[in-house]
Amino acid sequence: MSHIVALCFLLLAAVIGFLHIDSRPAWAPFATPSLAPVDEVLDEAATLKTKNSSKSAVPASQFNWLPDTGAASVHAASLIALKDGAVRAFWFAGSREGAADVSIYSSVYDPQSANWSAPTAVMDRVVAEKGLSRYIAKVGNPVPSRLPDGRLQLFFVTVSIGGWAGSSVSAITSDDDGLTWSNPRRLIGSPLLNLSTLVKSPSVMFTDGSLGVPAYHEWIGRFGEFLRVDADKVIDKRRMSSGRSAIQPLVFVNDAQDASAYFRQMRSSGLPKQIPVSQTQNTGQSWQSSADLPIANPNSALTGLILRNGVRILVLNNIEAGRYRLVLLMSSSRLGKWQTVEVLEDDEALPEVQRKEFSYPYLITVDGDDAHLVYTWDRKKIRHRYFSGAWLKRALSKAQALETDASGQEAKP
Repeated sequence: MSHIVALCFLLLAAVIGFLHIDSRPAWAPFATPSLAPVDEVLDEAATLKTKNSSKSAVPASQFNWLPDTGAASVHAASLIALKDGAVRAFWFAGSREGAADVSIYSSVYDPQSANWSAPTAVMDRVVAEKGLSRYIAKVGNPVPSRLPDGRLQLFFVTVSIGGWAGSSVSAITSDDDGLTWSNPRRLIGSPLLNLSTLVKSPSVMFTDGSLGVPAYHEWIGRFGEFLRVDADKVIDKRRMSSGRSAIQPLVFVNDAQDASAYFRQMRSSGLPKQIPVSQTQNTGQSWQSSADLPIANPNSALTGLILRNGVRILVLNNIEAGRYRLVLLMSSSRLGKWQTVEVLEDDEALPEVQRKEFSYPYLITVDGDDAHLVYTWDRKKIRHRYFSGAWLKRALSKAQALETDASGQEAKP
């Protein structure tokens, strides 16, 4: 009988957790950066293409590795720009994903020397357990954000019982761009048990200074949820998807009211292995599912950003099964389609047992024109790639040419 009562209690907690928070403050508009007209950028890209007509003149992307922590397994890297123009990375490392010895590490990239600093431990289960005054079995998925007052905030996942489906989200803050951190505080995203809330993608800003944090659930349902967070308190939340097939939402803010969310698909066999999409036209207060983005997705995370010129970038595994290929795609309002402009990793030619995993990409821009990318490399390393503004303009020109060629082919009888 006690087991039945416990099960009923868990089901009640799950149902209540799926409902919206009753106290609903007014929602502010999205904070949107001013964007340069895409036409001007395309003209610049064409000019750059003419100037750099020789192959040797094409600007190259740069790559290196995040520093080694000595751990056998690393995963889930993320990035944030610092006040001095450097970039800070976070990731977790340990004997395996979900192990008790996993710690969250950080390192700083110096753009002048193009080197990463020695790694420092930011959080582990012991520190989290002490700060949160509760048993913590494991930690993971660090996601940084910048608060309106300039402080750095790091969201991360903790699990007290079970697997990732039993997660909750906690946060720490830093007044010195990540050199020292506050004690962790747990975000309360649902009443009672507060179970199964995870983060993966960057937050977006509202004009009132609160954050829109894309979150997701993996217990009973697998769906996205949009948390409105003021400092380290969840003041509202809204469902972004439904069912058991869409997690880890990535949010693109289109204007002050409108945004799109792309998801990692977890669909059953026989259903399309493409990218689920939801839309909001009221700053995230409600979301409606729309047609899939017709790009293959193999139950793997994706990342993206919007540059200052309005051009969008996606990095993902564009295959229906496996994570052995990782590509960079671009799109603009003129193109209207996503075009692959760079194959970042590809082990398709290798036997299946020799293929490596390239997964969990994360993108940021420092000056609005460039892009920094990190991703898991075979669960053993974190690879960092830097794309300059010149490289991205050339890539946009390439995407434009691909779109023009495709249009011409479609028009032929």
